Amino acid sequence: KGVEVIEYSADYSEAVKQGRARSAQDENSYFVDDENSLDLFMGYAVAALRLRKQLSAENITVDAEHPLCVYLPCGVGGAPGGVTFGLKLIYGDNVRCYFVEPVNAPCMLAAFACGKPIHIGDLGLDGRTDADGLAVGEASKLVYTAMEKLLDGEFTVLDERLAPMVRLVYNTEGHFIEPSAAASAAAYIAHLGAGAPEGGTFILWATGGGLVPEEERLRYIG
Repeated sequence: KGVEVIEYSADYSEAVKQGRARSAQDENSYFVDDENSLDLFMGYAVAALRLRKQLSAENITVDAEHPLCVYLPCGVGGAPGGVTFGLKLIYGDNVRCYFVEPVNAPCMLAAFACGKPIHIGDLGLDGRTDADGLAVGEASKLVYTAMEKLLDGEFTVLDERLAPMVRLVYNTEGHFIEPSAAASAAAYIAHLGAGAPEGGTFILWATGGGLVPEEERLRYIG
């Protein structure tokens, strides 16, 4: 029968709120709650098992002298939080996970700074960013709580850094990644200049490029 796409003029947090309310009115619906679903969180964590398999196939060692550094673009937090949780279970202190957010929509960083999730509007930010997958007003409380003792750090990225990173990855690796994913590349380069650990393996978590319309792709890669 296909699907019905409903757009909301407000930010991601409000869209989730509205979607949750609509689902509650339909007994035959199931709401996939990216803000507060432990099932979804654990589903994201499975990616860590797949990454371990890939690293093993490439004979890449992960230990104290060869740490694994992973840069994860963060919106509401579900996906990067789940991946971080899985990686920490596997590698413990030998993996270092970093969330990456737009300067104008740092909802998880705001939560860490304030000791609880708050709306970025309370900080005078409007959340407008080219990294549309990361344009979230308020972080997941579930993920914030899980990450308080696990996350190794946060990076924020200016929008002006996204397009150059899209082109850099495309020209060097042959992969087109969306602007939201390009935030991980910007964070990695910033970390190199600020003392990233030597001898490590660096993973840039990148998703979504296959869903970008051709017209948009050409705008970024020329």
